Amino acid sequence: MNTFDNRKDSLLPPFKVEYRSENADEHLALHLAQRIRLKPFEEEIVLVCIGTDRSTGDALGPLVGSKLEPLAHRHLRVYGTLDDPVHAMNLKEKLELIQSKHPKSTVIAVDACLGQFSHVGNINVINGPLKPGAGVKKELPTVGTFHITGIVNVGGFMEYFVLQNTRLAVVMSMAEIIASGLSKAVVLASEESRLGSIESH
Repeated sequence: MNTFDNRKDSLLPPFKVEYRSENADEHLALHLAQRIRLKPFEEEIVLVCIGTDRSTGDALGPLVGSKLEPLAHRHLRVYGTLDDPVHAMNLKEKLELIQSKHPKSTVIAVDACLGQFSHVGNINVINGPLKPGAGVKKELPTVGTFHITGIVNVGGFMEYFVLQNTRLAVVMSMAEIIASGLSKAVVLASEESRLGSIESH
C-alpha cells in the first residue's frame, strides 16, 4: 500500500467542511477528486472504513462503507461495513488482505474522531496515514495514503463513554455527506481521466 512518500498529492493542503454547510458533499467531492486525479492511473482506490456499530460515535466508518458498498465498482473497493466491520480486533489481518489483493492501490481511510467543541461536525481530509485508536490510547497499524475523519463529539475526557453517547442523527448525517462526496469524487475523477485520454488522441 502506498504512503505519502514522494507523492504529489502530499502537496495538497488539508481540507475541512462542516457537514451542515450548504453543498457540503459537493465541496468534499471537488477536493477528493483533485486527490484521486493525482494517483497513478493504474492504481485502484481502496476505501478502508474503520469502526464498529457497537458504539454510536464509532459507527461513522461502517456507515460510510455500507452506503458506498452498493456503488463500488472497479475503480473503488470498499472494506468496512455494518455487516463486516474493520475494527481494532481485525485491522491488522484486513490490512494484510488488502495488501495482497490490491498491491497497487491508493488507500483512503475513513474514521470517526473526537475533537474540540467548536470543531464537532467538521469533516477533515488530511495528508498521510490515519492512526486509528490514538484517541482512546490504542496502538494499531496506520492506514491510508490520506484519510477522512468526521469529528462526531467532544474529546479529552472519558472517550469511550463519549463515543457510546454520541447522537446517531449526527453520525448518520456525516456518513451521508462523506459517502456522497466520495461517490461523486470517483465519478468526477474518472470522467476527467476519460476526457483527457480522448483529447490526447
